[in-house]
This record gives sequence, structure tokens and C-alpha cells, in this order.
Amino acid sequence: MPDQTSGTPELRLVFGADPVAIRRSLSRMLASPPLSGLGAEARGAAELVLAEILNNVAEHAYDEAGGTVEVTLRPDAGGILCQIADSGRSMPDGRLPEGKLPASSAPLQDLPEGGFGWHLIRSLCADLSYTRSEGRNLLVFLIPG
Repeated sequence: MPDQTSGTPELRLVFGADPVAIRRSLSRMLASPPLSGLGAEARGAAELVLAEILNNVAEHAYDEAGGTVEVTLRPDAGGILCQIADSGRSMPDGRLPEGKLPASSAPLQDLPEGGFGWHLIRSLCADLSYTRSEGRNLLVFLIPG
């Protein structure tokens, strides 16, 4: 629900980490401030980044166990500051994946399925950081706008 107590159009949502809830919540995020105020290109980037991250939380952090995810979006001088928190498993080795693409000379049939999401995320956002504290993952990043 949008934060009505301050003059800042902050949006904070808590929802289930499952595909239906993610799609519904992502639609709500895109239709509400602060994301609704972005230009088409920045809004498209926000949608790609948020969808990739939220689906990663559902698929990898919670697997089939289920759980909730908390998303906070707030305007920042450089765009939209995004915070995503969950209580699922931590990132492998406790750090963000590098997101490197395989060599372009690799035959198509030899390319792995998936694994390109972190490259996309890293290329579309800035100031990406990950921490784990007291059993919770926190991913913070800026969507330039």
C-alpha cells in the first residue's frame, strides 16, 4: 500500500513469493507511484529487473517451500531506490552472482538454460548490493530514471 504519511510517494508491498502473486504485485507496482511516473524506457527496465529478481526469489530462495517477499520502492535523485527482502535461502556463497555471459563463440546447444538474469539485472540497474542478516536477504539497487 502506498505510504500516505509522508510527502514522498513510497510504495511498500508484502506478498507471497509465487508466480501469481508476483505477477499481480508487479502490475500494481507499475501502475502506482513511484514507478508510474517513470518514462517508458525506465519503466520497462524496472519491470524486467523486478520480474527477474522476484521470480529468482520464488524459484531459488524459497523453492517449493513458499514464503513472503517485501518490496519497497522510493524516489531517489538518480531514479527509483528498490529494496527487496525475503527470508528464503541465502545467495550462493553469500554474495551476488557475477552475471557474466558465456563466450559468444559457444555453440547454441552448449549454452546453459537460464543464468542470464543476473547479467540483465546488472546491466539495467545501479548500486546493486546484497546482505544477509538475521535470516533475511536484502537486495538494494537503483533503477535509473
